[in-house]
Amino acid sequence: MCNIGKLTIGLALASAIITGATAQPSGRLMVYTSQPSGQMAKVVRAFNKAHPKVQVVLYRSGTTEVMSRLQAELAAGRPQADVVLVADAVATTQLKNDGRLLAYEQAPADKVPAALIDPDKTFFGTKLITTGIVYNTKFVSAPPSSWNDLLAPEVASKTVMPHPLYSGAAVIHVGTFAQHKDFGWPYFEKLARGGAIAAKGNGAVIEAVARGEKAYGVIIEYMAFNAQRKGSPVNFVFPREGVTAITQPVAILKTAKNIDAARAFVDWQLSEEAQHQSVSQGYFPIFDGVAPPKGYPQVSSLQIMSGDLRNILQNDEENKKRFTDLFGG
Repeated sequence: MCNIGKLTIGLALASAIITGATAQPSGRLMVYTSQPSGQMAKVVRAFNKAHPKVQVVLYRSGTTEVMSRLQAELAAGRPQADVVLVADAVATTQLKNDGRLLAYEQAPADKVPAALIDPDKTFFGTKLITTGIVYNTKFVSAPPSSWNDLLAPEVASKTVMPHPLYSGAAVIHVGTFAQHKDFGWPYFEKLARGGAIAAKGNGAVIEAVARGEKAYGVIIEYMAFNAQRKGSPVNFVFPREGVTAITQPVAILKTAKNIDAARAFVDWQLSEEAQHQSVSQGYFPIFDGVAPPKGYPQVSSLQIMSGDLRNILQNDEENKKRFTDLFGG
């Protein structure tokens, strides 16, 4: 073969390699998430600026309902999700333990705290969300400062909480309190005897407190602060004993039909752009050097109540049953 012919073939091969290496992901990407729909719409728009050829389709509900749907699909052999982005690491760890998650060792997670990364790189925390106390400023003159303040009969009867059957944050909150030496199940039993109730998720809690149907609520902080910014008469308390926390991990399923787009979505979730967007939506950042939302304390000042995730996972069904026995379903 002449040199010109060899050169032409070589250039063609080089072009093919370069094109393959830089090809943009495309096609349909199914994301199962517990993040609020309005926020996810903004996430998708930002992601699509970098990856316009990917059509993101969302299934959004509370973490427990998302997981129930996914588990049913997996059992039937017809999983639809490519990516899961749900509230708590317990649900994601269960998927990992069941062999459902795809390891992504090349994920750009160098700025993510090690504690938020699965050792096998199957899931990665994307933000920090804490659970504390919200109260209605029209009805409460002496704000609570402790979790135990909710136990007073005149307070418990005016308190609403999210239910672990619907909320991933509630799963972590209940599971952490259940194993805590200063709280345990007697704490929830006292709340129930005092007349506290459980709504479905955090959204129902903030609605009840903002409307004045209840004076106090157990809730994730950003919903309280976001409602306050929109004019609702509410304020949020970080109790002195500390707050429970979730990290909204992102993960790719082994059964994903669009691995390239799924990896691109994870990459974006672990980017600084995503961190700044999270802050604009009212979340604590997880990257050093990224400031929290206005009016929030510094992440370093937070007192996070420690809980054994393995214990929470092992006792998840029992915790949900005991909570439901106390507060209904």
